[in-house]
Amino acid sequence: MREAKGRLAANPADAAALLLIGRMHAEGAGVERDPKEAQAWFRRAADLGDAQGAYLYAAALLANAPATRDRKTAQIYLEKAAEKNHAAALNLLGELALENNGAFADLEKAADYFKRAAELGDTDARYALGELYLHGKGVAKDGGESAHWFELAANGEHSGAMVELAIQKFNGVGVDRDEAGAAKLFQKAATMGNAVAENRLAYLYAQGRGVEKDLAKARQWRDRAVKAGLKDDRLDSMLSEAAQGPKPK
Repeated sequence: MREAKGRLAANPADAAALLLIGRMHAEGAGVERDPKEAQAWFRRAADLGDAQGAYLYAAALLANAPATRDRKTAQIYLEKAAEKNHAAALNLLGELALENNGAFADLEKAADYFKRAAELGDTDARYALGELYLHGKGVAKDGGESAHWFELAANGEHSGAMVELAIQKFNGVGVDRDEAGAAKLFQKAATMGNAVAENRLAYLYAQGRGVEKDLAKARQWRDRAVKAGLKDDRLDSMLSEAAQGPKPK
């Protein structure tokens, strides 16, 4: 804090120092946590033309409780950051276009924002764009395009994208059918704590699809998914029947 304030004394337009102070107030690092104070510092940086400051200020406004959320001002600052190709701001603008303040979502605008952010390397935007291509929302439905963006997001350690890409590989949608490849993706996402991946991996071990059949591992992943809140009666029945062995004829 002393270093940052010293830099501001020498140069009041030092955006990096302003952002550092804002983050310290936001995180309670060295000072008492104060979200409103953090917003004030972020806005000072934003008003100096700093794209990261504009993004952080807008994100802070949107993080407020619904009654005090200032969506209009947040959008203005996000657009300022987007003009400077700030990937995270473009992604957040895409999310706002999907919400559209409770009205009908502007899917084409959302797709445009997500694509711009995705091309700049934003992992969340790549996942969102993959979803739009998968379901034909705001863009023409295209399994190949959805798999492309899911793969890029998965490479960025996005567990949701890993799950979606795994499902496409398992079913051969937009990509060659590859059960073993799907299993590897489910495995990776499952180890990251993704409940859907844990559930799907349990099915694969129970059925021996893409992996060697292993009921113990199937139960292990089933239990982890249940602990995470995803209960599956069909899977429970499958494992129960498997444990009992084949029925006598």
